Amino acid sequence: MRRDFEDPVRPRSDQVIGRNELLTRAREQLSSGGSVLLYGPPGIGKSTALRALAAEYAESARTVLRCSATESESHLPFLALVDLLGLVADGVAHALPAPQRAALEAALTGRAESSLHQGGLALRLAVLSVLRALAAKGEVLLVADDLQWLDAPSAELLGFAARRLGGLPVRMLGAVRTGTEPKEQEHVPYLRAYPPESLALRLAPLSHPQVSELLAARGYTGLRRSTVRDIHLTSGGNPLFALELGRALAESPTPPRPGEPLPVPTSLRALVLSRLDLLSTEARRTLLVASAGARPTLALLHAAGRTNAEAETALAASLGLVATNGPEGQDGAVRFAHPLVSAALYAQATPQEQRAAHSALSTAASDPIERARHLALATTGKDERVAARLSEAAALARDRGAPSVAAQLGMLAARHTPPGALPGADERRLRSAEDALTSGDIDLAREVARDVLDRATDAAVRVRAWMVVIDAAGQAMSEVDAVFPQALADAGDDPRLLALVRYQLAWRALLVEGEMAKGREEAAHAARLAASAGDRSTELLALSFQAQMETLMGHPDALATVERALTEPQDPRVACDHNGAGATRFRWQIMSDQLTEARTTITRLLSDVRRRGMVESEVHFLRGLAETELRSGHCGRALALAHESLRLGRDTGIGEAAGNMFTSLAEAAGGDLDRALALAGDAVSRAEEDGDLIYLSRALGALGHARLVAGDAAGTVQSLRRARELEQGLGIFDPARGRWHGDLAEALIRIGEPTEAQDVIDATREHAERLGRASVLAVLDRAEALVKAAHGEHEAAAQQLASAQARLGRLGYGLEEARAALELARLRVERAQGAGAGGGSGPGTGASAYDEATRLFRRCQAAPWLRQLEATVGALTGPAASSASADSTSTSSTASGAPTDSAAPAPSVASGSSGSSGSSGAPGASPAPGVAPASSAARNACPELDQLAATERQVASLVLEGATNREIAARLFISVKTVEATLTRVYRKLGIRSRVDIVRLAAGQKRTG
Repeated sequence: MRRDFEDPVRPRSDQVIGRNELLTRAREQLSSGGSVLLYGPPGIGKSTALRALAAEYAESARTVLRCSATESESHLPFLALVDLLGLVADGVAHALPAPQRAALEAALTGRAESSLHQGGLALRLAVLSVLRALAAKGEVLLVADDLQWLDAPSAELLGFAARRLGGLPVRMLGAVRTGTEPKEQEHVPYLRAYPPESLALRLAPLSHPQVSELLAARGYTGLRRSTVRDIHLTSGGNPLFALELGRALAESPTPPRPGEPLPVPTSLRALVLSRLDLLSTEARRTLLVASAGARPTLALLHAAGRTNAEAETALAASLGLVATNGPEGQDGAVRFAHPLVSAALYAQATPQEQRAAHSALSTAASDPIERARHLALATTGKDERVAARLSEAAALARDRGAPSVAAQLGMLAARHTPPGALPGADERRLRSAEDALTSGDIDLAREVARDVLDRATDAAVRVRAWMVVIDAAGQAMSEVDAVFPQALADAGDDPRLLALVRYQLAWRALLVEGEMAKGREEAAHAARLAASAGDRSTELLALSFQAQMETLMGHPDALATVERALTEPQDPRVACDHNGAGATRFRWQIMSDQLTEARTTITRLLSDVRRRGMVESEVHFLRGLAETELRSGHCGRALALAHESLRLGRDTGIGEAAGNMFTSLAEAAGGDLDRALALAGDAVSRAEEDGDLIYLSRALGALGHARLVAGDAAGTVQSLRRARELEQGLGIFDPARGRWHGDLAEALIRIGEPTEAQDVIDATREHAERLGRASVLAVLDRAEALVKAAHGEHEAAAQQLASAQARLGRLGYGLEEARAALELARLRVERAQGAGAGGGSGPGTGASAYDEATRLFRRCQAAPWLRQLEATVGALTGPAASSASADSTSTSSTASGAPTDSAAPAPSVASGSSGSSGSSGAPGASPAPGVAPASSAARNACPELDQLAATERQVASLVLEGATNREIAARLFISVKTVEATLTRVYRKLGIRSRVDIVRLAAGQKRTG
């Protein structure tokens, strides 16, 4: 079921997809004057990345030299040299000595010897002289594609020149093809044509989401997600292979059915099977059996009747078609050199050959699921015996937590079911659709359900099919609004079927009509109907829905309904469903400030759904665990979990809007504000498009929060006023649901509306006191203190802030505790300035007033808040102190004995516990792990660093560690642009030109040239 109560940025179609990190590293190298070599197997996208980088850096270069070698011309000597220098040599050749000029002219006109043995030194020096002359006029960029086909004389000349160009503005950018299987040092020989210290970057296969983005960008849309997943697996993440497979599917009049292999176009078959003719007929049959198996081994091939499997696979391995892994002998695994080799082998076989391979494996395979699958693929026509075997195998796969496998087996079972059999073909198709829903294959589930509805006449089958259609719609229930009257008509007076429809009508009331009370009534009605029919599963789902509605409404019966939903007997699958009783328990706990209990509950649920293969619930529970960590102030951990949920949601098309909304909150707390704003804005747009008022209020809350952290108080008020109006109209009165009320009050104070802020506080406090929401009350007290400060009641405001900070610490709300400390520091500084004390005249009145807030935010890994603190201190004390404050922010002490949030993508900083801050961080504690101060060791290694400012020394020290600009920015909580500007100042002060020169200085070497 694709909905939740908190239920996201659409993928971009960049010119180069999935290469952001690689391009960033390449840009850093090129920007510092270095050279780059891209390498990887055919079709991996080297030329695409090369063209993008070349286009980017060609604009700043005075001279661009290009060559692109081909295999057919690789025997022609000096051809690459002609491509590179043919158009520019005349402009500088007149300045060359006569022997060099003659040698160069001979090489460029084809009159030179094919080798460099005669007159070689003159030609080498001529090429070097030409490059030096060009570099004297400005930067030179040399772009060379397909270096593997570069003629040997040209390659030798480039290498000679490259080794002698130190200090000159000559950059080389090239690409070379290596083998399909990544091998260590395979690219190294090609670096001989490059300057020393060049950067070699391997292009890795694309991920599943990146392949999906690539296909969409090239117009191959409308593919089922399961088909895109198959394309990714078959292509091995190779962009060229993926696009060719996508083209073949687009051109095919009949797309493959679930469980069937993809059609492999002739172009790809020829590419990967060019060596197949060297195999005997029997060896090809052995490889076909291996390609049909899920996990082929030599033992399996023997059991399938391939008696000479060792010799035949060894020959295939020598031809680069397969690799044998594991110990030599009958148990060694047989692995194809690339997934496409297996797919092409299978696609090239005749249907009779394919069936023969599956027939052999149907008795040879040890796993009953595999045996059943092979039996089905070896059998033509209807056969109830085969259908029953497949249904049994589907049930086994379901129990093993592999619903996607169960869905494929169910479709095969339906295909082999003869007319009149029980269960019938439609019943089996429908069960496979439900399995597809569980596995996250929404497109397949919807397609199969619609197909069943086109033929089925049985009321129970039709109602179940309608439920699949409705569930597949997810949050966008308005798109299937016409389904409900038809489902009610099919249900008739049957209480079991009516309970199913009424439960979905409860969701419709909530999501389409925005009527929470009506949704609660429909759920209660569904629960009564299900109980009368003995349908405990539907009863538990309805009770869970009812309990969540009552919780959000602040209904007095909420806890009693939660307990009813948790009573025995329980349906194990419903108990761990994201709309079931376990999720209801978690929601109650996290809204009641039971963070430790909530973490225990959601962790157990996440483990259960992963074991069962319930992908949709996994998406939701990852987000639930992220929410728990965010409330606890573990921002790095929350951000990592939010992104994991978002990736899985995008991969399956489940809850993308919700994922965007919550990832926005995590980014605003521990990541990047621009991303937070973009994600929240997208979430608002999606909710408005879907007409989902319930979700829209959450999305507006996330947008308002991101705007507040970004310093846009007016924008915050605009978003959160709208969220307030929506929730009042919907009947949501529990402030622990969205927790935006304190943000709204704070923003109102910032824009000069303290009276409205107090009204928000008073109205929210009434509900929070009635429901016992202690953390909400503490946040409201923090906001109310700001109202008092606005009215000049500074002492009372300070006392209230200190009290709020202590209570939030005791409750375990680390980030909210840090925000209270920040407001308390601001208040003290403002009071000191108002009294004429000046920004830094005494302890606790200047930059030092922010030490406590800095420590708490660092403990939380709250990067955006730390950047805000840096700006605040900078405005308070001026540029010099701002630089020192940045250093202090980067190296402040961490919570004593606190666990390190190693899973977070944020800097490696110790994360505090969820308890009080009293035990953490004494002055003088050691710097946080992963953050390198400008240490005495670094200064001793490079004494020149002593002339730098503190921040400049830190950046230079991290360069010495090998950190990239992005890593430095993350570890020092500054922007990449700030790092780049700082490095520019470092280069100027030290009289150097690049990051490499910093390392040279540390090694005691001076740059020459």
